[in-house]
Amino acid sequence: MTAASFRTGWLGQVLAILSAAGVSMATALPARSAGPLRDMRRPSHQSLVRPVAVFGSDDRTNVPREFEQVARKIGLLFNNRTRTVCTAFCVAENIVATASHCLGRSSGKVPTRYSDFVFARDFDRIRDFSRIEGASRGAGGQHILAGSYGLKTRPPIDAINDWALFRLDRKGCPGGGLPFAVMSSGDLMGEAAKGRIFQISYHRDWAQWRPAFAKACPVGRDFKAASWKTISSEFVNPESMVLHTCDTGGGSSGSPVFAMTANGPAVVAINVGTYVQSDLPSGKRGREATAKMKIETVANTAVNAEIFIAHIERLASAAILPSTQSIKELQDLLIARGFLADVADGSYGPKLKAAIMAYERANGLPPSGLATKELLLRLTAQAAHAARSGALAPTRSHPSGLR
Repeated sequence: MTAASFRTGWLGQVLAILSAAGVSMATALPARSAGPLRDMRRPSHQSLVRPVAVFGSDDRTNVPREFEQVARKIGLLFNNRTRTVCTAFCVAENIVATASHCLGRSSGKVPTRYSDFVFARDFDRIRDFSRIEGASRGAGGQHILAGSYGLKTRPPIDAINDWALFRLDRKGCPGGGLPFAVMSSGDLMGEAAKGRIFQISYHRDWAQWRPAFAKACPVGRDFKAASWKTISSEFVNPESMVLHTCDTGGGSSGSPVFAMTANGPAVVAINVGTYVQSDLPSGKRGREATAKMKIETVANTAVNAEIFIAHIERLASAAILPSTQSIKELQDLLIARGFLADVADGSYGPKLKAAIMAYERANGLPPSGLATKELLLRLTAQAAHAARSGALAPTRSHPSGLR
């Protein structure tokens, strides 16, 4: 039985593989540190665990001096409560980019609390800590834009939506964010052939939380373990994926992939996971199956910057509703129009975000889920117009859920 899957970290890969083989997940869990992130040690790789995102020889190095200033705008995004660690990077003075699954549920399905997340820019050197705007008052979700809030990791895999932007509660990125360059997949393959694609990210198994540098990363479509015909049939919008073989490790989700341009290094994609093909012998289960399972790591997967770059300015300029009362007004208006089947309680959560996105789609707007003053004014004006004309507001029989 052959299966394709998209993995968002070395632990997720191992757990999924063992689960498919009928092996207890507990046998592959890494040792946990009792202390905070600064005291975490490298995971204890047991016999069933292997690095899945190192291709051939391990070519990772410390960040060269010429790229140290670039690395200063990259940091760790960690959550001590759920024991998750990702890489994230500055895109503006108070906006950070990462993979959307890094802000989602943990492997134990513990509900996300945005107040538990910390962004530590330049972690190995200065550890400049920031948090998500509004998280301390339960409103962190209002300051997050993401491509997906429920990533599909089985075909059709929507890895292309695995991006997220969030506001910081302070200007935690002095000097602004990293520069971007938008290139087609063909252009990126051409740049990679010239040795101009590289990556900087944090890895659990690398030098006690110093950023690692992967240079001259190949970018392609056809790989030894899978052809482009197979890959393109298993992903949503595969043309906007960047398949690369930079050597990475656990914790690298959300890290920037760079191209060396005429103006210097520029972000061209966000690394989000690893594409794996596994072949489980028919009728086999348990440790015998695991021992005979053939696992092929195809390539790392990244989201092309063309997918999310326009959203950076949208989040930067959004006037987020500041009070419980204004949120309640927004909820009342969405309830009246049939986009929300809930009580207006003045709190922002997944149901309200889904309702906003459903309204935006229905009105030809780019779906963001942001509770903004502009949205409230738009809904208020529509309600006033309907009242003057005596027209009934359109209703929906099934309020939208998260997608």
